Amino acid sequence: MRRGVITRESVLKTVAEHDELGREAFLSKYGFGEARAYVLVHEGREYDSKAIAGVAHKWDQERALAPSEFSGGKDHAAAWLKRLGFHVRAVKNPDWTRDEIILACDLVMNNEWKGLDVQSSQVIELSALLQLLPIHAEADRNEKFRNPNGVARKTFDIATRHPEYRGKPTNGGSLDVEVLNEFLARPDEMAEAARLIREGITSGEFQGLDLAGDEELDDDFSAAEGRLLMRRHLARERNKGLRKKKIDSVLRKGGSLACDACGFDFEEVYGERGAGYVECHHVVPLHEAGEGRTRLSDLALICANCHRMIHRRAPWPTPADLKVSIEQYKSEKRAGSAGIGQQRAATAERSSGPTPAPTRA
Repeated sequence: MRRGVITRESVLKTVAEHDELGREAFLSKYGFGEARAYVLVHEGREYDSKAIAGVAHKWDQERALAPSEFSGGKDHAAAWLKRLGFHVRAVKNPDWTRDEIILACDLVMNNEWKGLDVQSSQVIELSALLQLLPIHAEADRNEKFRNPNGVARKTFDIATRHPEYRGKPTNGGSLDVEVLNEFLARPDEMAEAARLIREGITSGEFQGLDLAGDEELDDDFSAAEGRLLMRRHLARERNKGLRKKKIDSVLRKGGSLACDACGFDFEEVYGERGAGYVECHHVVPLHEAGEGRTRLSDLALICANCHRMIHRRAPWPTPADLKVSIEQYKSEKRAGSAGIGQQRAATAERSSGPTPAPTRA
C-alpha cells in the first residue's frame, strides 16, 4: 500500500460516491470523522479532505486507507489533494506567530497596555498588515484570517496578561505572555523589532525571503525579534558576495579561517575538503542595528556549531562573548577534574594507611 498515490480521477469518483451516499453515510461507511483542519472545495461544495483522500486509494490500490494510517493535515491528505490541483481550504486559522504577536503587543503598549476595540483604526490597519505577512500559506487561512475581530481579541489577550491587570484574563496563549514580558523587559528593543517588521511588510521585502527553509527556525533556534527578521538576518549572513569579501579580507591580513569563538579550522580537520570553508555571522541583530549597509567589521567567521549556539536563543552572545564562555567552561572543568583527582588521591592514601612493620618470629 503506497500512501498518497492517487489520481485526480480517483478523487472525483470518491466525490461522486460521497454525493450519492450523503456525508453522514459516507463517513460512517469508511470510519472517518468530520474534517478538523482542512476541507476539499469542489464545484462550490465542501468535503472532508481526509475522508476523500483516504477513500480515493481504493480506486487505485484496491482498498481505502484507514483513518489511523495517515493524517488529514498538510503533510498527507491536504498535500495529496493540492498536488492534484484541487482547492483545499483550512477549517480554522493558524496560531499566531511571534512576529504577529510582536505587532499586536506593540499596539497594546502604545495604547497604555489596554486592549483595543474592533472599530479602532489601529486594529483595522494592523488587520490589513497581518494579511500581507508571508508566513502563512493561503491554503492555511480561511475567510476570517486575522480580521479586525481576531486582532482586537488578541490585543485583549495581551492586555489582560499584563502584571497590573486585576481582572480575569482572556484566552491567550503562552507565547502572548512570553512576548509581553519581553516588551516589559526591553521596550525600546522590541518596539524597534515591531518597526522593522512593519517596514519589511509594507516595502514588500519579506515577500522575497525564502520562508520554505523555515524548518531550521525551530523553537531552539530563534531570536526575540521574530521569524521574519531572523530569516532576513540569515539571508544577510548567506550573502555569498559579503562572505567572500570577508574571507578575502581576513586572508589578505595573514589571518586564518578559524572560528572566532572556538578556534575550529575546517581545513586543519578535513584537509582539502575543508579548505576555504567557514560560516559567516552578522554580529549585530537587525533589531539593534536597524537598516543600512553591512560592513565587513559587522561580520565574524564562525564554525557551524558555534553559529548554532549563538542563534539558539535570545539574547544572542557575540562570538567574543561565546569565546569567553567556552574558555570559562573549560577552565572550570579542568579545575573540577583536578579537584576530583586530588580528592581521590587523598582518599586512597587514607584508606591504605601506614605500612605495618614486619614482626619477628
